[in-house]
Amino acid sequence: MIKPEGFFGGMLAEPVARSGVVNRAAEFHAAARGAGAELVFTRFTVPVKGSSLIGNTAFMRAVGQAQESFRPDTPGAQLIPEMAEVAQGAYVADNQKLSGLAGNDVVRWLLDRSISTVFVTGVATNLTVEQTARHGTDLGLTVYVVSDCVTAADEATHQASLANLQLTTAGCLTTEEALHQIKG
Repeated sequence: MIKPEGFFGGMLAEPVARSGVVNRAAEFHAAARGAGAELVFTRFTVPVKGSSLIGNTAFMRAVGQAQESFRPDTPGAQLIPEMAEVAQGAYVADNQKLSGLAGNDVVRWLLDRSISTVFVTGVATNLTVEQTARHGTDLGLTVYVVSDCVTAADEATHQASLANLQLTTAGCLTTEEALHQIKG
């Protein structure tokens, strides 16, 4: 979805490429796994049947109008190539919500493994990242946003979102700080 040919490519491809966030996040995920962390990836998909997509926001209405682009088997709904290798053996969940913890079984998966601390990476900081981090916090998880592994369409929005997340979650950490905490 964030590649130039993807649904959000026009809005996100250039800032994502410029930020270098994808390579940093792939390196972080590989290092976190190497340090013993469990990895979870979420994909925003809209299946033909059984969708829980609700068009109650402009964002979700836009997705609803272009739902063919979000079918689980379409190229745009797959994990990006840079993440596919590190995602081997990781838990991958599909959902139709802005929060990566809503409309799927990720929270149950975490709790079944007694995982209560979550490090969030992704695009876009002000959309799915912020929604997921706040949702996890409301559910009682300790949620950190890995600040150099997230980005948004523009820097001002990204920085404002990080400032919000610093107050509304366990905080924002760099990859180095997050890995130090994972290694314990």
